[in-house]
Amino acid sequence: MTGLQTGDVSRLALLFERHHRALFNFFLRLTGERQASEDLVQDVFLRILKYHATYKPGTQFRAWMYQLARHAYLDRRKPIPASAEVPLDALPADPPSPAPAPSELLQKDQQAALVRRALARLPEDKREVLVLSRFHGLNYEQVGALLGCEVGAVKVRVYRAVRALRTILLEISGESSCRANS
Repeated sequence: MTGLQTGDVSRLALLFERHHRALFNFFLRLTGERQASEDLVQDVFLRILKYHATYKPGTQFRAWMYQLARHAYLDRRKPIPASAEVPLDALPADPPSPAPAPSELLQKDQQAALVRRALARLPEDKREVLVLSRFHGLNYEQVGALLGCEVGAVKVRVYRAVRALRTILLEISGESSCRANS
């Protein structure tokens, strides 16, 4: 980041290579839309270029980048209906472990699809705190700084979001088993 602060724009390409996938996945989990996610990633890197002087050396770049990402998302977001679901193939699945059995692969894929569907049903504020803390590995202090709240409040939000996600997962898995029995 230091080179970018001194005006070396070639550093932006390096930052893009390092962080564009994580940003894309962040936005995809929030919006469920590939094109919007790609646009938002581009917006974040334009903001990095524009606001590079606001980065404080000694602070974590990722936390600053996600702050810019969150602002880009909030500036562009459209209301997402509570009933909106992300298509099953919209979110990339985690790569499988070496040589698992086909039945194990199928079960993991089904579980990942259920989690993606449940995540899409969560209210936006709960989805955001889970995506930041669980999928992108920001610690509670970083999430608190992004959301403008104390660490204790982040812990409560994450706990409530996980509980809501669990409830939705139970509903969805109940729906799935009912369909299979019909």
